[in-house]
Amino acid sequence: MRLELARTAGFCYGVRRAVHMAEEAAQSGRPCVMLGPIIHNQSVIAYLKDLGVGMVDTPEEVPEGAAVIIRSHGECRAVHEALSNRGLRVIDATCPNVSRIHQIVAQAEDEGRQVVIIGTPDHPEVKAIAGWCRHPVVAEGPSELEAWLTENPKNREKMLTLVAQTTSIQTIWESSAEKTKKECTNAKIFDTICKATYRRQSEAQELAARCDAMVVIGGRESSNTRRLAELCKALCPTVVWIERAAELEPSTLYRKASIGITAGASTPGWIIKEVYNKMSEENFEIEESFAEMLEKSIKTLNTGDKVTGVVTGITPTEIYVELGTKHTGYIPVSELTDDPTVKVEDLVKVGEEIETYVMRVNDQEGVVTLSKKRLDTVKSWDDIEQAREERTTVEGLVTEENKGGVVVNIKGVRVFVPASQTGLPREAAMSELVKKKVRLRITEVNRARKRVVGSIRAVEAEERAARAAEVWENIEAEKRYTGTVKSLTSYGAFVDIGGVDGMVHVSELSWSRIKHPSEVVSVGDTVEVYVISYDPEKKKISLGMKDRNQDPWAVFTGKYNIGDAANVRVVKLMTFGAFAEIVPGVDGLIHISQIADHRIDKPGDVLSEGQMVDVKITDIDYDNKKVSLSIRALLEDAQRTQSGEGGEDAVVASSDGEGTEVASDFDEA
Repeated sequence: MRLELARTAGFCYGVRRAVHMAEEAAQSGRPCVMLGPIIHNQSVIAYLKDLGVGMVDTPEEVPEGAAVIIRSHGECRAVHEALSNRGLRVIDATCPNVSRIHQIVAQAEDEGRQVVIIGTPDHPEVKAIAGWCRHPVVAEGPSELEAWLTENPKNREKMLTLVAQTTSIQTIWESSAEKTKKECTNAKIFDTICKATYRRQSEAQELAARCDAMVVIGGRESSNTRRLAELCKALCPTVVWIERAAELEPSTLYRKASIGITAGASTPGWIIKEVYNKMSEENFEIEESFAEMLEKSIKTLNTGDKVTGVVTGITPTEIYVELGTKHTGYIPVSELTDDPTVKVEDLVKVGEEIETYVMRVNDQEGVVTLSKKRLDTVKSWDDIEQAREERTTVEGLVTEENKGGVVVNIKGVRVFVPASQTGLPREAAMSELVKKKVRLRITEVNRARKRVVGSIRAVEAEERAARAAEVWENIEAEKRYTGTVKSLTSYGAFVDIGGVDGMVHVSELSWSRIKHPSEVVSVGDTVEVYVISYDPEKKKISLGMKDRNQDPWAVFTGKYNIGDAANVRVVKLMTFGAFAEIVPGVDGLIHISQIADHRIDKPGDVLSEGQMVDVKITDIDYDNKKVSLSIRALLEDAQRTQSGEGGEDAVVASSDGEGTEVASDFDEA
């Protein structure tokens, strides 16, 4: 027969931490008691009692001067307050994942939210969580949650905070969370299931699905062990649940070709070893040595070690990591990254493996302080040196403006970029780069002095040269580009079309008459342009921006006829009259004799550039595309209308015979 052991069998890191803290308390020589069983395993409780750790049921029973150990399932707020009021020394062995739930529900209480807990109502962990709220609702699953929601329609409108018992079954939680999302209008949902528990259950199911029998080891009071047995029974025909090796009856496993074994989170390694020894006597073939497994669980850690663990919890201040040892590992957020702009949840996820560096080991408390940042820094120096040798481009965040340049953080390594290599114009402030991500080339590395120099400009120059080469290779007349306005002059605008600057002459910016390019575009604008002409030898490109498919004269003639009135803009004053824009790209002449109903010395006496005036179109020269306008004719029309006179003949007769002069002035203009 062949036996296959689940990788996560036995103590979870929260239970391991609690037991270790109790052992340390016993070894201190001071009197100490557990407030209730520290974990759900009678063998472990008996072992701790042999070490001198007593047990009481209420805070009032704690002897004077004794330290009190809070169990891994945690306690309610009232218990903590009672212990504090007595001035007792408290050793809080609450699982960090459970402590996080206490923080969540306490904050929800402060915000006036209704706390809903998915879990077993009589479980110590659930009772402790509920004890941090005044009016919690506990539901075992989606059906109980539905019953509470339908009990009072207003429940659906409440501000809810939904959490789960750490050992809840994932499918039950997901169904409950989905129902809450669907039916509640203002809910905050926190997935607080311990991912170590989820992995333990998943591995047990995988084993059960492919083995002929399963052995589940754990205390009868253990909720997570009961769930392991239930999950295995759904997939495997033979499941044996035992607390100790003495309960194992080998005959129940006869003729089973493969046997899987798993253990609850409260099962110590020595009990698993007991089971192993008994099964060895029955000639079972073990896939993984229990001795190896136990060695992993008690291995020591030293400062400077590189270790790999699994993220089990994330709080605003630290990340909890299961290392597979007797220690609880955590990473302070300050040791996760140097980038202040990123969120912790974007860098690490619960259930993911993470490689870290051991900063400090506290064997007394069973805690290891880890750093992702320091390990990354060591690796980053190797990457920096490699980038220098291979002339590769690297990316970093500008963290500060320094004397003569800026400092870029590249995976924890400070890189100095001189002002001349920032790529900024001389007059630009280097502070513009602070808190921005940049790409640069490493030009100098001195690891001994921890000095690294880089150049942003080198990367920009190479990239611009590559883009420019591509533009010149594919450029052709009428080709369209999306470009960026780089600078303005009195005669036009320079536009970057991808590594190459082309010029849009002021006359090509708009069909309207403009005096300066700034009337149409600004530096930094994104514009659509097309190629009018180009000279590869002189590296010059002439661009256009106004839409050539739009014929202004066609627009004008489609909208206006002789005799129509129009509201126009005066664009230029001459000695003989004023030019006015009728539609963009088409101007008409208002002769000086047609500006007013009385004689004037010069157009500027009545009109100013930019002024909007009403005119009458008196003539259209379709062959030469010229238009004559008259303010005077429009005024005279209005006077005739008021006096009862009118008729088109009267308007023509009142032209003073100066229409021929208008035509000659067009030619002069």
